[in-house]
Amino acid sequence: MTGFTRLTAALGAATALLCAAPALAQAPQQAPDQTADGVEVSVPEGFTITPVAQGLGCVRHIAVHEDGTIYGAMMRRSCAAGDGGLVVLRDPDGDGTHEATFTGADIQGTGIALYRGRLYYGTDTAIRRYTLDPDTGLPAGAGEVIVGGFDEQSQHAVKPIAFDAQGHLYVSVGAPSNACQERMRTPGSPGLDPCPQLDRAGGIWRYDAQATGQRHSTDRRFATGTRNAMGLAYHPGADRLFFASHGRDDLHRLFPDLYTVEQNAELPSEEVHRLVEGGDYGWPYTYYDHEKGRRMVAPEYGGDGEKAAEPGRYAEPVATIPGHWAPNDLIVYTAQAFPERYRGGLFIAYHGSWNRAPLPQRGYNVVFVPVSADGGRVGEPEVFADGFKGREPLRSPRNAAHRPTGLAVGPDGALYVADDQGGTIWRIAYDR
Repeated sequence: MTGFTRLTAALGAATALLCAAPALAQAPQQAPDQTADGVEVSVPEGFTITPVAQGLGCVRHIAVHEDGTIYGAMMRRSCAAGDGGLVVLRDPDGDGTHEATFTGADIQGTGIALYRGRLYYGTDTAIRRYTLDPDTGLPAGAGEVIVGGFDEQSQHAVKPIAFDAQGHLYVSVGAPSNACQERMRTPGSPGLDPCPQLDRAGGIWRYDAQATGQRHSTDRRFATGTRNAMGLAYHPGADRLFFASHGRDDLHRLFPDLYTVEQNAELPSEEVHRLVEGGDYGWPYTYYDHEKGRRMVAPEYGGDGEKAAEPGRYAEPVATIPGHWAPNDLIVYTAQAFPERYRGGLFIAYHGSWNRAPLPQRGYNVVFVPVSADGGRVGEPEVFADGFKGREPLRSPRNAAHRPTGLAVGPDGALYVADDQGGTIWRIAYDR
C-alpha cells in the first residue's frame, strides 16, 4: 500500500518536510471484524468496529447529536433507501442498531453539521438550517436559507461546511472543472488565464453562521485555489481549520507526451492543509508532486512535469498522499475516549480512487494523522481502519464493497464512519 510521502514536522514550517516513506504506517491490527455483508474491516488493537446501520443508500457526511441521534446527508434522492435527502437514525431500545427515518425530500447534498443545537445542511446550491423536534429528532419545518445563490455545477457541486469558535460558517465550493481548460477535459487544451472560475468557486468562503438570507459572493471568499476541498474541520487548539482537497485528474490522457500512465496513477498528490485567510492553494495553475517534493506548474499553464512553481507564491501542504485516494472528509478528534495520542489529531476518510488504471485502486480507508493539542506539531500518519473495499487487488471502484465518505464523533467519544456505496455507518470504539 502506498501512503503519505511528505509531511511537515510543524504546521508553521512549510519547508520542514520529512523524507519520503515507501508505505503508510499502520498501527498493530487485531483480527478484522466482519460486517453483515462479509467484508472484514480491521482497526488497531483495543478498538472495535461495529455497523450500526446498513442499506441506507449513498449517505455522505454525517453528524451526531449529543443525544446520540445520527444525521446523514444523502447525495441524491434517487439513491436513498427511502424518500428524501436526509436520514435520521436513532437507537430507542439501545441494542446498538439504529432505526432510520428518511425525510427532507426537497434537499440533497453532502455537507451536514450540528451547530448550537440546530442542523445545517449543505445542498448543492444553498446552506440551509433546521430546528430539530426534541421528541423525534426530526427537522421541524421547512428550514431557513443561511447562504444561497451558489451556482449550479455539473462537477464538484457539493458543499462541505464547518464552523469556528467565533461564529463563522465556512463553505467549501468545488471548482466546476478539472483544470479550468479552454475546452473542458480536452487533450492539449490550454488553461484559462486568469481562471474565471475562481471568482465564485475553487475556494473556501466564510459567512456568518447565524444570519439568514446571505448570498454567495466573491467578496466573502476566505481562500482560493482549492479544486475540491471535501474535508473541512476546525482545530480548537490551533484556532484554525484544516482541510483535505482532491487533486486534478487525467495528466496522461490530456498530455500523453508529458506523463506516463504510471505517473497519471500516482500524481498529483492529494493535499492536506491548514486554512489561512487569503491563502492561495494553487489550483488550477499548479499541482503538488510528492515524488519530487515540490509544487509544479500544471501542463495547461506551461508545465512539462519538470517545471517547478514560483517559490513562496502558493501554500505548501502539511501532508500529501499519492494521487486519487480521494479525501472525502476530515475531522479533528476532540473527545477523551480514545488514547491520548489520538486527541487533537486528524481522521481522514479516503473515498477511494477511480483514475489509477491500470494500477490497482487505493484509498478506501480511514487514516489518522497525529497533531499536538495546540496544532503545532504533526506526526507520522497511519492507516487506522482498512478493508472497506472488500477485495484486493481492486481494479474498479464499481466493485468496491464500501467507500468511506463521512466521519463524526459521538457524545461517548466513538468515531462514526459512513460510506456511500454500501450505505453503512460504523461505530469505532475503544474498549480498553
